[in-house]
Amino acid sequence: MKGSKHVRKLTALVLAFMIVLTGCAESGSGSGKGAGNLADKVENLPAGIAEKDPVKLMVVRKIGGDDHTAQFLAGAKQEGEALGFKVDTFSANGDSAKFHDAIAQAIDSDYDGFIISHGDDPASVQDVKKITDKGIPVVTFDSLPEIGDIAGVTQTSQDDEQLAKLALDKLVEEQGPDANIAYLWVDGFPPMVRRNAVYQETLKNNPGIKEVERFGVASDQTSLETQNAVSAILTKYPKGELDAIFATWDAFAIGAARALEEAGRTEVKIYGIDVSNADLELIQKKDSPWVATAAVDPKMIGAINVRLLAKKIAGEETPAVYNLEPVLIERSGLEGSTEAVNMVNLADIIPSWGTSTEFEEDWMKALKAANGK
Repeated sequence: MKGSKHVRKLTALVLAFMIVLTGCAESGSGSGKGAGNLADKVENLPAGIAEKDPVKLMVVRKIGGDDHTAQFLAGAKQEGEALGFKVDTFSANGDSAKFHDAIAQAIDSDYDGFIISHGDDPASVQDVKKITDKGIPVVTFDSLPEIGDIAGVTQTSQDDEQLAKLALDKLVEEQGPDANIAYLWVDGFPPMVRRNAVYQETLKNNPGIKEVERFGVASDQTSLETQNAVSAILTKYPKGELDAIFATWDAFAIGAARALEEAGRTEVKIYGIDVSNADLELIQKKDSPWVATAAVDPKMIGAINVRLLAKKIAGEETPAVYNLEPVLIERSGLEGSTEAVNMVNLADIIPSWGTSTEFEEDWMKALKAANGK
């Protein structure tokens, strides 16, 4: 019995040694894990990508509870997985403590790159610094400009000035230079600060426009809280005393639209920013007060952020700042459609919608083809 135990131990050691040898042979000499597998699939694959199997990305977003967040995260995950990457996502739903805690935990994991969305406080700058100090690349979306002072970081955003200008120009065009308006906006977020600057400039250039009320809160209940606030505003301003609402976020516009419909006050028109399937459904409802919204496809924002991060991991050059160009979506333009318009077939009305080849390199296309995407 004692001899048989020795035999079993010896056999186990031999098997373990063989497994180690097999693993070394498959991984290749000094090429990192999985390099052979990816390099076999795609010609001229950057070494920074080839040596990882798979590339692991972490996407952390501060705000949440809205469809824009869901689509942004979905776009990042879809693009990353099409490239064969592993993509984890987290939304803190506006909770700063949860946001920073998620980043802190992820820093200690083996992620190859980070996308940080809506890092809007000094602690976010420190978070990104800690990540980059470990040699891990970072792309941010709608975050503090100060993060851009950290070497190697790319900051992305929607062109917020253009978003606000498209919506406000339409409001002035349709409601005239003497309209009474309610302003739905919340301070403290870089994109909101940029949108507000355009709003203030619009008021300056149109002194007859009067802001009669203002409301704004960012939470996981933003739409409901806005609905209640707008309902209260409507009791103060009967028909003829409020012409329009400028909503700087679609979560605001959703709440405002519901309040106007419930009160039978659809003569008050909404000019908003951002779009989603839920938004398009509301805009297309009979007699909807939501007549225009300026937007960038949120799924494409997520996708482009992933491409930029992939280029960084690959060791390729990336810009320090990149702004995504918006379009104006008008209710009148959707009315002629023979079917309900959603985020996919919106491209039939706005040809540029939902597609972009920005930062999509040939090796990315080859990876997608290899993964059947």
